[in-house]
Amino acid sequence: MLQGSLTSDTGVDTMRSTATKPVNLRDVAKRAKVSVATVSMVLNENPRISRATQMRVQQIIDVMGYRPNRLAQSLSSRYTGVMAVMLPALRHGFGDAYFGELISGICDRAGKLGYKVMLEQAKPDFIRNRDHIAIYERRFIDGMLCLGCNDRHHFLADFSDRRYPLVVVDNYLQQWNLDYVVCDYRAGTEQVMNYLLQLGHRKIGFINAAPEVRTARDRQEVYEQRLGGVGVEIPAQWKGDGQFTEQGGAAAAQRILEAAPDVTALFAGNDKMALGAMHYCSHRGIRIPHDISIIGFDDMQQAAFVNPSLTSVHLPLYEVGALACERLVERIRGKVERVAETLPTHLVVRESTAMVAQH
Repeated sequence: MLQGSLTSDTGVDTMRSTATKPVNLRDVAKRAKVSVATVSMVLNENPRISRATQMRVQQIIDVMGYRPNRLAQSLSSRYTGVMAVMLPALRHGFGDAYFGELISGICDRAGKLGYKVMLEQAKPDFIRNRDHIAIYERRFIDGMLCLGCNDRHHFLADFSDRRYPLVVVDNYLQQWNLDYVVCDYRAGTEQVMNYLLQLGHRKIGFINAAPEVRTARDRQEVYEQRLGGVGVEIPAQWKGDGQFTEQGGAAAAQRILEAAPDVTALFAGNDKMALGAMHYCSHRGIRIPHDISIIGFDDMQQAAFVNPSLTSVHLPLYEVGALACERLVERIRGKVERVAETLPTHLVVRESTAMVAQH
């Protein structure tokens, strides 16, 4: 620490460096003329401490430059004040707009609840070494929010006894009875199919992905049920795997339309695949929506700014992330009731859909 300004024999100001010991809790208590316990309660925002004492002690903490040992605090208290957000081991997963919306909701709500967020990925070594359990047992975190998980993530069975607080975000896994907060994918798909059927479409192609994800299966089940309900048999060539990417959506649209050129609408399971399908159609001279209607699912920000603008189902992803964070903190604090919440979705109609063309 640098202390004071001295004038040398030559009249030039110089700084003197003095070695000092790190400030500890007892030093702060002595300067503030309070007990060590009072300083500790100020640091932990204990409501028993008056506002005046809190402000006076905090000011002294700031002036003296005291930095509490958070690891020691977590070991001596019940909570660490940290939650983990677990993502799948996907390339560029943290840059994905879908995950970005969820994480934004989580981080904003976590901050308001006094929690820090730690990001983790479910990489093979992480799971093989059972680090998903170790981060609880080593007191790194109080709880975990699991994004992008699916039926293949068998490590989640380790949480079925509810010993370690965990909430699945925007999916649900009934086989392990895990807490979850999710968008209403079934109702969103019902709205898509009702709308397309009202526009006169019966030959509706379906671009989906990841059958190991429960919500993806929900979309496919409703798609098949609604077409079956109006007497339409679905040929295999009407369906394609778009891998949840723009490139996959374009490739799936090509496969569907080359095998079934009479398809009048394409329903994609996310906006990325829908945008890929639009890209393919525009390069092939297939006019949207005059020749074919295209509809997405997510309502990401770019959906409103492509040409033509994309009809899509709005998912309240930010709100899902925020609510999941809130429910996790409640579980950490001892709430035992199971969390199983579904947030409503709604269709946003734009320019990429129209009445079926009459030939």
